Parts: sequence; C-alpha cells; structure tokens
Amino acid sequence: MTTSFNRRRFIRTTAIAGVGAGLLAGLKPLYGMASPGKQAIIRIGIIGLDTSHAPAFTKGFNSSTPVAGLEGMRVVAAFPQSSPDIEGNKKRMPEFVEQVKAMGVEIVDSIAALLEKVDVVLVESNDGRPHLAQALPALKAGKKVFIDKPLAASLADGMAIFAAAAKYNAPVFSASSLRYMDGAQQIAQDGVIGKVIGADAYSPASLEVTHPDLFWYGIHGVETLYTVMGTGCKSVTRFHTTDTDVAVGMWEDDRIGTFRGTRSGKYDFGARVFGEKGNMTLGPFKGYESLLLQIATFFRTGVSPVKPEETLEILAFMEAADESKRKGGAPVLLADIYKKARKQKMNI
Repeated sequence: MTTSFNRRRFIRTTAIAGVGAGLLAGLKPLYGMASPGKQAIIRIGIIGLDTSHAPAFTKGFNSSTPVAGLEGMRVVAAFPQSSPDIEGNKKRMPEFVEQVKAMGVEIVDSIAALLEKVDVVLVESNDGRPHLAQALPALKAGKKVFIDKPLAASLADGMAIFAAAAKYNAPVFSASSLRYMDGAQQIAQDGVIGKVIGADAYSPASLEVTHPDLFWYGIHGVETLYTVMGTGCKSVTRFHTTDTDVAVGMWEDDRIGTFRGTRSGKYDFGARVFGEKGNMTLGPFKGYESLLLQIATFFRTGVSPVKPEETLEILAFMEAADESKRKGGAPVLLADIYKKARKQKMNI
C-alpha cells in the first residue's frame, strides 16, 4: 500500500500511582491557545512509556515537518508507567522517557495531571492488563482514546472498555500497526481480490508469563488475519509446539483462516490471502506512518476505523486459542468464550 493510499484513511489493577520525582523535569511542551485565524493544535497525551511505540509515535506527531495528515497535532505530556513484574519493560522505560522529553514532551506525575493538559490520549503501555484502569479516567473525562495493542489482556476487560466508552460518550480506537501493512486495506476496503475466501497470516509470537499467550505478541498476526477475513469466526483449534503456534479459525460461512505464530526462524510479518478474483501476499511491514494517519483522523473525527465488535472478536479468538491449548488442541467455540467473559466483565 503506497503512502498516498494510506493517507486516504496500555494486571487489571489500579494503575501504578506515580513515578519518581526525578522524572518530573522536562522541556515545556509547545501548546496553548491558537493565534487568531489559526486552528488550535490538538494536544496529545501519552499514558505509559515502556514501549518503543511511545517515542516513535511522538516523533511522527512532533516532527517539524510532519507527513500530510499529521499536521496540527502534538504530543505535549506523558505519564510514565511500567509493569513491576515485566523486567524488560522496567529497564527500557527510562530511555524512552528521555527520548520523549527531548522532543518537547512534559513528564507528569499522574493520569489526572495529564488529562488537564491534553485533548486526546494515547494509551501506550506495553502491558495490556492495566489498559482498563489507564483508559477509564480519560473516558470519564470524555476524551478520545487510542489504546495500543492489545486493547486489553482479556476479553472481559475489553468489553468493559467499550462499555465505558459508550457510557461516557468517549470514542475508543485500538489496532495493531499490522492492520495497515501493504495490501491489507486494499483487500479489506477496496476488494481488489474480491470476496476473501481464506487467509493464512503469520507473525512472531514470543511469550510473556504474565500474559495469555497470543495477547503479548501474536496479536499482530491475529489482527492481520481479521483485517482481511472480518468477523464471524465460530471456533478455534490450536496446535502448539515450543517454536510454533498454529490457530485455525472456522468462520460461520465455512471460510477458514489460520494464524501461525513463530518463535524461531526469520522474524517476519505477513499473510497469504485467497480471494474469488485471485490471491495476494501482504507485506512487507514498513513502519507506523499508516497507523498514525488513522489515529490522527480518529482524533479529528471521533470515528474509529475499526468496529468494536471486530476488536473484541480478536480478543475472543486469542482466548479461544488459549483454551484450545489447555484442552490439548480441541476446538473451542467463541460463543463459550463470550459467555464466560460476560460473567467476568466489570460494571463501569
């Protein structure tokens, strides 16, 4: 997908209370009232700085020469958070804090302080478990919120997030950047190969003991699969080895979509998509610009390019894959996964 084509389109727990006082120093953000005749800057706040996405996204929005579509927006404040039980995240966060400070972002000591300074929010924590607790204050404040992958570390939390978004009339958008890799939207939106009759998607699927298996990194390939297949999966069967996971989804209209998660061999993302008019290979993944353009449009319009039902079904697919693994590879119905999650969902 070319750049021209792209431009046409964060333990469910209480969030960690604060960060060291040494993080409070930072460069003052460049925001405020617009000059007469000029459009006000949309002020972006980030919750969570334990992922490389935080400085990468900040670089895109705060560039002195942003790509067309990202102008008029600026990351002005951030609240650093990291999970106490994910060592890699804790080690990386100080570096990412310094990187965003160098781009003019003010570091604040609470979510409440952040919300006073911004118009919209990016929840960027690498850990899906606190996403609900992190997003909820912003939703209650009526702010548009983008939540980086995964939306949450459980389907129940994902349901609670969208319930809160509806209750407080605060739009939510969540997606992996792989949704916008070369060719994916041409298939999904433009129908270049006609109706999709099946797809085999793949991505790295490293595991993290604090997370359900595919939620940590396999989410990328599962989202690629859903981008082209759409919703309607009724069951998932998972095959698991040390180096590989294969999750086979059976859709209600008898289409079959598979996700292969790899932990050996070449580190790569992509898919082979089969359509009525022909087949197409997706990729390569070229970076975050396409996703940032979608986020920018969402912040301007309040309209998510991905329906909540699809984002939730992605979580259900991954939970079903975990349940299939526990059952030795037996098929698991997504209807059963939804039923269980509804019982677990928090009332917001």
